[in-house]
Amino acid sequence: MTTPEAPAGRLGALATAPEAAFPDAPATPEAPEAPAAPGPARQQQTSTVLTPLGLLTVLLGAALPMIDFFIVNVALPTIDQDLHAGPAMLEMVVAGYGVAYAMLLVVGGRLGDMIGRRRMFLWGLAAFGLTSLACGLAPDAWTLVAARVAQGAASALLLPQVLATIQAATTGKRRAKAVSLYGGTAGVSSAVGQVLGGLLVSVDLAGTGWRAVFLVNVPIAAAAWLLAARTVPETRSPHPARVDGPGTALLATTLITLLLPLTEGRAAGWPLWSWVLLAVFPFAATAFVLVERRAERLGRTPLVPPSLLRIPSVNSGLLMLVPFTLGFGGFMFVVAVALQNGLHFGPFAAGLSLVPLCAAFFLASLAGPRLVLRFGRRVVVAGSLIQGTGLALLALTVHDGWPGISVAALAPSMAVLGFGQGMVMPVVMRIVLSELPMTQAGVGGGVMVTTQQSGLALGVATLGTLFLSLLPSVGIRDALLAALLTQLAIVAGTTLLTLRLPRTVR
Repeated sequence: MTTPEAPAGRLGALATAPEAAFPDAPATPEAPEAPAAPGPARQQQTSTVLTPLGLLTVLLGAALPMIDFFIVNVALPTIDQDLHAGPAMLEMVVAGYGVAYAMLLVVGGRLGDMIGRRRMFLWGLAAFGLTSLACGLAPDAWTLVAARVAQGAASALLLPQVLATIQAATTGKRRAKAVSLYGGTAGVSSAVGQVLGGLLVSVDLAGTGWRAVFLVNVPIAAAAWLLAARTVPETRSPHPARVDGPGTALLATTLITLLLPLTEGRAAGWPLWSWVLLAVFPFAATAFVLVERRAERLGRTPLVPPSLLRIPSVNSGLLMLVPFTLGFGGFMFVVAVALQNGLHFGPFAAGLSLVPLCAAFFLASLAGPRLVLRFGRRVVVAGSLIQGTGLALLALTVHDGWPGISVAALAPSMAVLGFGQGMVMPVVMRIVLSELPMTQAGVGGGVMVTTQQSGLALGVATLGTLFLSLLPSVGIRDALLAALLTQLAIVAGTTLLTLRLPRTVR
């Protein structure tokens, strides 16, 4: 299955002069903490203005779960060799994390609204570090799957607090820049996960092999925790609502009955349980919608308020986010398998192939805020067309150059593809959040990230299943081409959906 007008390297300089960098800080805090003893450190904690260092800290926290969804892709062959996992178990390593992550994201956002977003952010970081340690020390495949499920749940506590904190502790241009940075982080982290995973597996730090892709999270999470305790302001909803038990249970049932059979059904040979779950899915989804509508009609606070989805920017943005993330998640999975099994790249070379995509994505997301103020939704239209061009170039490269394609030969098409994606994803995320009421910052962020994560998992399930199903009959090259052309068709659909987006973006 997370941009300012200046380069990211300026964040350090901005941290030394936050007033100059962000002159339009909010005058009225959303939910200040109780008074505390004076002193620089304490004042920094009780302020509800998100400083540049605080923003960098929450973005680091956001990057961890995003990276971890993809970091295992290039490590799967090594995990299989070491733990004798088999195809079905390997898919569970990926799917277990994704399903738990998507299932609990909205609950994580609601808990942050209730008990404090910084508090939940700190708890999420601690849980993520501990579950990463459990993954890295797993003695067998089943233990690894269980630890990955727990890691996905920890991520769901952590990630919604990032957007909610940005929404609550920034305003105006500061918020636009911060949301764009979050969007850039979300896209770049996905590719960086596979680059970093390939590097760590290749280096084989102290003989840890694939375990390093999980163990590396532990010191990073600890450093982020210490920074967050000092730099991230505490915010919460002024009128927090209790967790919607029936809505939570039905949302979990809906996601499980869709994602679990799609991700595990093929590897398990499509047993009876996979078809039963798929048959239950539409009924669970319908029941969820009806229960949430009834709860809002009775004056209660549903898990996903239907009124939230009636906001034009939220509705149109989420509708476009689903196919975009579906294509993105499927692409990253398929490319990781094709490069290693088809072109026989090592883990490092497979990760290195995505560096042009990462760099171009980040550069495009840096330019996003300035471009969107001038051109509005046309930025997303242009980005979608550029993304399609990159996919077409990549398909031509694969068709003409296979099996002698080098990392350098992949670079041009990867760069074009990444630049297009970087013009789309951060802007669409900004559109979704642009009209959210402040009281729904947490749940709105949770709904958006749930949509994103579900799309990524669906991409692995659908495009990944298409690719793996075609392998025995047509070979890796043609299976990869089929997946790329399918994603190109999806991009054509998202280009049409851009016409539903607001013409101007706040």
